[in-house]
Amino acid sequence: MNKAIRTVFILSLAMLQILFSATVVYAEVAETEVKAETELQKNIQALKKDVLKLNRNLFILEEDLLFPANTQFSVFLSMDAGQLFSLDSVQLKIDDKVLASHLYTEREISALKRGGVQRLYIGNLASGEHEVIAIFTGKGPSQRDYRRGETIKIEKASDPLFIELQIIDDPAKEQPVFKTRVWE
Repeated sequence: MNKAIRTVFILSLAMLQILFSATVVYAEVAETEVKAETELQKNIQALKKDVLKLNRNLFILEEDLLFPANTQFSVFLSMDAGQLFSLDSVQLKIDDKVLASHLYTEREISALKRGGVQRLYIGNLASGEHEVIAIFTGKGPSQRDYRRGETIKIEKASDPLFIELQIIDDPAKEQPVFKTRVWE
């Protein structure tokens, strides 16, 4: 019986040694997996940053190709106060060709009243003289329907051209005023 106990004891020690070795190997594998996962997360974050940078560069390149500086033409819309005029829509024409139309939501009007500027149009325009017409529709004083057109003649040179359409309240006349400003 002594020999049987001894054999069982030796087998038990061998099993314990195998279990201990397996636990150490498992712990090393788990630690390696955690390190690999951490390294993978770092690589993914670096890749995301590279993709965003590449996307930004492609956007800039696309704008340069589609709208070269010598033909670039942009029209912006801004609103100061907006108490005497509630904007519904704007239509933009250049040389009797409709280039942009926009219907406004309450949220967009609110943003304009708080000082926001909307890019109404960006595109190419050949050098030379052009006629720009902006037609504003909405509600004027006393909530009456209001439709007003503003015309400006411009001379497009080889530099980019930027125009701002402004809607301004004139409290003295109790009427909205529509101004056009060419940025230089």
